[in-house]
Amino acid sequence: MGILLSIRPPREPPILVHYKGIVVNGLVNISISTIEKRYEMKSSLTGLISSSYDISFCVLSLFVSFFGERGHKPRWLAFASFMIGLGALVFSLPHFFSGRYELGSPFEDTCLTTRNTTGCTSSSSLLSNYLYVFVLGQLLLGTGGTPLYTLGTAFIDDCVPTHKSSLYIGIGYSMSILGPAIGYVLGGQLLRMYIDIAMGQSSDVTEDDPRWLGAWWIGFLLAWLFAWSLIIPFSCFPKYLPGTAKIQAGKTSQTHQSSSTSFQHTDENFGKSIKDFPTAIKNLMRNSVFICLVLSTTSEALVTTGFATFLPKFIENQFGVTSSFAATLGGAALIPGAALGQILGGVLVSKFKMKCKNTMKFALFTSGVALTLSFVFIYAKCENEPFAGVSESYNGTGELGNLTAPCNANCSCLRSYYYPLCGSDGIQYFSPCFAGCVNSVSSKKPKVYYNCSCIERKAEFTPTVESTDFEAKAGKCETRCANLPIFLGIFFVTVTFTFMAGTPITVSILRCVNHSQRSLALGVQFMLLRLIGTIPGPIIFGVTIDSTCVLWDVNECGIKGACWIYDNIRMAHMLVAISVTCKVITMFFNGLAIVLYKPPPPGTEVSFQSQNVVVSTISIEEDLNKVENEG
Repeated sequence: MGILLSIRPPREPPILVHYKGIVVNGLVNISISTIEKRYEMKSSLTGLISSSYDISFCVLSLFVSFFGERGHKPRWLAFASFMIGLGALVFSLPHFFSGRYELGSPFEDTCLTTRNTTGCTSSSSLLSNYLYVFVLGQLLLGTGGTPLYTLGTAFIDDCVPTHKSSLYIGIGYSMSILGPAIGYVLGGQLLRMYIDIAMGQSSDVTEDDPRWLGAWWIGFLLAWLFAWSLIIPFSCFPKYLPGTAKIQAGKTSQTHQSSSTSFQHTDENFGKSIKDFPTAIKNLMRNSVFICLVLSTTSEALVTTGFATFLPKFIENQFGVTSSFAATLGGAALIPGAALGQILGGVLVSKFKMKCKNTMKFALFTSGVALTLSFVFIYAKCENEPFAGVSESYNGTGELGNLTAPCNANCSCLRSYYYPLCGSDGIQYFSPCFAGCVNSVSSKKPKVYYNCSCIERKAEFTPTVESTDFEAKAGKCETRCANLPIFLGIFFVTVTFTFMAGTPITVSILRCVNHSQRSLALGVQFMLLRLIGTIPGPIIFGVTIDSTCVLWDVNECGIKGACWIYDNIRMAHMLVAISVTCKVITMFFNGLAIVLYKPPPPGTEVSFQSQNVVVSTISIEEDLNKVENEG
């Protein structure tokens, strides 16, 4: 126990990872739906915003991990703090430059034979240009996130014994997941505040009104201040914590043995010049076990990033809840499950002191369980509620796919104003106008409507404040689907088993490559993980979800905006197809890595760089003596 007591594992990297998770995986994801509506973007464009973080990470990861391996890692992390704060600040800027959010409130939502329209104007379409500001903010966040998972992970691995490394890495990665938990909860509460609250703007509309937009931008300003508060603490850390060299002296190699791994540089200056970069990359690319492990993580990252981005939207549309409540439910299932999985994976690998091959087998088992549970989207799916003009006719009149019918043909309704209401017949209508409603009582909450020509009624209503009868009320119809608890429960277990493989795979990568190339190996892993996984993931999910849209927002100019209604059954089937395909690929490459792995012979030595001096490692016999002394 002497070695363990000689140092304290670094806490600051997990804290910074925590803040990064709040912004990138929490606040950004929960704000996607609001940004779509405020800046008139499709899901494919907001998917590009989500992927921009990974694009920046992908471009910089190799160079940061290569040069940072021999550099001052804590100072690299101070730089990461600065960039994360700057990225959060830039991401919030569109709110301050786009002006006040216009509800379109002198608009009369009931049926009118004559209606004043603004005509076809293109001024509102300029809002979509803020896409580039959001992308810039994400690029800066990606620049700050690059050192965290490469240099930060290697820094932790340097400071703890081999059998404890998985535990602390699992804790560090779980902090990156608990960050989104705070981001989801914080963002969900901020979305309950009106978007222009800082400008003194308040609105009489409620959350149930689809025109409602929450104050998504406040969380990014808070994250900016918190991230910059860590710059000075990181700058004060030494290059190596006390006791690091002693711990490294007690480690033995588990590097995969092949013709390529005979490569070993003892020159202390190797890695300081850009000329060494191609040689180092070539050595890693020839490690077949490393490549298989990286490919297994990329396919898993594609599906997990896609779900992290669009899970709130899936729950909102599938189960008929508000966007803020959907975000809360998504966070309650996704975040604790992922954090629990990361910690459990690290604890089990550490407790049983698994070697590299057994660690990979454990990851393969957990991925298999997650694959079996992935079919939850089919069994817990919900059919769309009846929607007039989309899935139901107007009392036998009109055509499906056309919101206009004989009962509302004279109402001059606009499709660009989506204000759903639920009729007494249990059918949902696009707006009071398309329901043919003439009268309303706005003093009631929710607002109620009377004398609706498209809703079958037995008698004429006289609207009064005291009356309890109504033909329609504002808001979506309550869903008759009771599968939400089942979905959340099974999805939680699925996420837990999925992320249980995360820490073991990372530890396996650290062990199967040369000790001096760990940071670079993580850099290559995260570059390919983002290039093949997390960059196309949200875009693929966004395009897939858009393909299930049955009713688009179309303005007076005929320009398509966000989607109002999705085909729930088709959406569920498409997401299952993506999930199962990715998990099969993950298991294939994981299993192939197990078959190809060849452990080193007993007595293999490891080297550790400390203060520009190569410290020769001990033999296996000396290592066993140290283990006995620790016991």
